[in-house]
Amino acid sequence: MSKDEITQPAPGTPGSSAERPSGGLEPASSGAPAAGRERRGMFGVHGSGDTSGYGGLRLPAYVPPAAERPYGGWFDEVADALLAALGEKGLPADAVQQVTVDRGEITFYVRRDHLVEVCRTLRDDPALRYELCSSVSGVDYGPETAQRLHSVYHLTSMTYRRRIRVEVVVDVEDPHIPSVVEVYPTADFQERETWDMFGIVYDGHPALTRILMPDDWDGHPQRKDYPLGGIPVEYKGGAEIPPPDQRRAYS
Repeated sequence: MSKDEITQPAPGTPGSSAERPSGGLEPASSGAPAAGRERRGMFGVHGSGDTSGYGGLRLPAYVPPAAERPYGGWFDEVADALLAALGEKGLPADAVQQVTVDRGEITFYVRRDHLVEVCRTLRDDPALRYELCSSVSGVDYGPETAQRLHSVYHLTSMTYRRRIRVEVVVDVEDPHIPSVVEVYPTADFQERETWDMFGIVYDGHPALTRILMPDDWDGHPQRKDYPLGGIPVEYKGGAEIPPPDQRRAYS
């Protein structure tokens, strides 16, 4: 029997969550994160100023639903191992708010108060071994979305050659999330960039300063309500292109 046959049972087959008496990981249903909004136009420009030709773009809101057991493949194995490890540490069952399986990837939505311990568990537990945090990034779903700011962590198990996503959601009025640098040192500059671009404050970070914008920059450029334009594009020789909100419209 190959390694894939051992670690990746199909849904409903022996070894999958459907055959396990524990029932598998059942995250709390209350406070489940919402993350979807309709998109209008490529750059959010209304009226004049959008010369890209994408002003008529319309994309409906899409929210991946919470997954139901069995998740399929090795996803069930990881979920069960995480549940058992969190239980051994005495962490509450609602430390994981929701599990989503979408486009062949699994995401664990984690409450921010338990983020560091969940990450430490994912790193250290012998059945998990997610030793590498390969990316920390931010998402802003816009002012019309509750808990609009998301901090996204991509974790890789070098031992088992698996990847998962951990996600934390916060309100823009209280954008504080514990830093995971003590668990994953690779998150150092990545948390700085997410703070710089999205304004998510990583409490406990060793040096949370701007990394892309000047230290005295006002605002966070990748937030959806950040004003578009205002700064012209300058070229060598003195030529300038006005900012997008001041450009001439041709339609």
